[in-house]
Amino acid sequence: MRWWSVANFVSNAGTWMQLTVQNLLVLQITGSAAATGLSMSVQAAPALLMSVLGGAAVDRWPRKLTAAVSQALLAVIAFTTATLVALDRLDMTTLMVLAAVTGMVATVDNPACALLGNDLVPAEDVPSAIGVGALVFNAGRLAGAALAGVTVGFLGTAAAYFANGFSFLFVTAVIPFLRPAAGAVRQAAVGQAAVGRAARRPASGTSVREGLAFFARRPRLLALAGVTGISAVFGRNYGLTLAVLVTGPLAGGAGAFGTVSTVLAAGGIVGAVLGARLRRPSVRLVGALAATGALLQIAAGLSPSLAMLVVLVLPMAVVESVSDTAGTAVLQTDPPAHLRGRVLGVWGSIGTVWSLGGPPALGLLMELAGPRGALITGGAVIALSLASGHLLHRRRVTTPVALTKDAAPQEALQTAA
Repeated sequence: MRWWSVANFVSNAGTWMQLTVQNLLVLQITGSAAATGLSMSVQAAPALLMSVLGGAAVDRWPRKLTAAVSQALLAVIAFTTATLVALDRLDMTTLMVLAAVTGMVATVDNPACALLGNDLVPAEDVPSAIGVGALVFNAGRLAGAALAGVTVGFLGTAAAYFANGFSFLFVTAVIPFLRPAAGAVRQAAVGQAAVGRAARRPASGTSVREGLAFFARRPRLLALAGVTGISAVFGRNYGLTLAVLVTGPLAGGAGAFGTVSTVLAAGGIVGAVLGARLRRPSVRLVGALAATGALLQIAAGLSPSLAMLVVLVLPMAVVESVSDTAGTAVLQTDPPAHLRGRVLGVWGSIGTVWSLGGPPALGLLMELAGPRGALITGGAVIALSLASGHLLHRRRVTTPVALTKDAAPQEALQTAA
C-alpha cells in the first residue's frame, strides 16, 4: 500500500502538471478561453457513455493487468503529445483527438486503479485506504500545479507532457509487485470466480445490464447519487463561485483568490486525513456533511469581508473532503466484489452529467442572482432538499400484519415448532 500510494502521488502530480499546461497550450494555440473549456469537455465526455463499458471490463479482466495496460496506454498518449509539442506539430484538432482518447482510456483506468488499491488492505480498512487515496490526490494536485510552472519556465511545455508519461510508466512498473492483503484474498478470489463465469458468457451486454440493474435497485446507491448530484450542481464548484465573489463584491484580486484556493487545498488535505479515520461510512453521514457544507456555503455568500470568507472556506473544504471520502467508501464497498467495477462505471457516467452540466447551470444562476445570490440560493436548495428527503425517509412506515387464531391455529404452530 505504501508503494501504491507513492506511485499514485507521482502519477497525480504528473497528471496535474499536464492538465495545467494543457490549458495554457490551448490558449497559446487558439487564444480562446472557450476552446480551453471545450478541450476539458472533450476529455470528460467519453465517460458519459463509455464508463459502464469500462466498469464491465474491470470486472471481466484481471485487475492488475487492466490497470497496468491502461497506465501504459496513458503513457503512450502523453509521450505522443510531448513529441508533437516539441516538434511544433500539434494543432487543435490533434489535441482534441488525443484528449478524447485519454478520456476513453480513463473510463477503464479509473475504476481499475481504485479497486486495485482496495485489494491491498484488509476489508475493514478499505475506508481508510480511500481516505489515504484522497490525501495522495490532493497532495499530488498541489505538487503538480506548482511543478507545472517551474517545468514550463525552465524546460518548456513539452517537458510537462514527458514528465507525465514517465509518471504513468512508474505506476506500470510498480503494479506487478503489488500483492493483495491477507484479509482481502478471499474477497478477491470470489470476485475472480465471478469474473471467470462472466468471461464465459457470449456477450458483454448482460454484464453491463447487471451493473445498471444493481444500481437502480439499490436504495442506498440511489440516495447517494441524489445527495452527491444536488451538491455537485448547486455547490462544490467553489473555483467558479468563489472566484467571482472574491474578484467582484469583495474587491479582491488574483492574489486574494490564490489565497482562497490555497486554503481550499489545505482544507481538502485535512479532510482527507479525517476521512481516513472513518470506519463505518454511511449515506446518512454523507447527507449530514452535505447539509453542513450547504449551511457554510450560505454563510460564505453572506461574508462581509475577505478575511471572514477565508475563515469559512477552511471548514467548507474539510466537510467536502470528508463527505467525498465517505461517499466513495460506500460506493466501493456496498456492491458485491464481482459487480464493483460495473457500479463504478455507472457512477462515472452519472458523475459526468454533473461535471458537464453543473458549471453552466451555476454560471446561469450567477448571471441572474450574482455570486452572493448563487452561493446562498444553492446552499438553501441543497439544505432544503436534504431535509425533505430525510423527513420523507423517516415517515415511511411498515404496516403490521395481524395473525388471527383462525389463520394460525395452536396445533399448526406446535407442529411447525
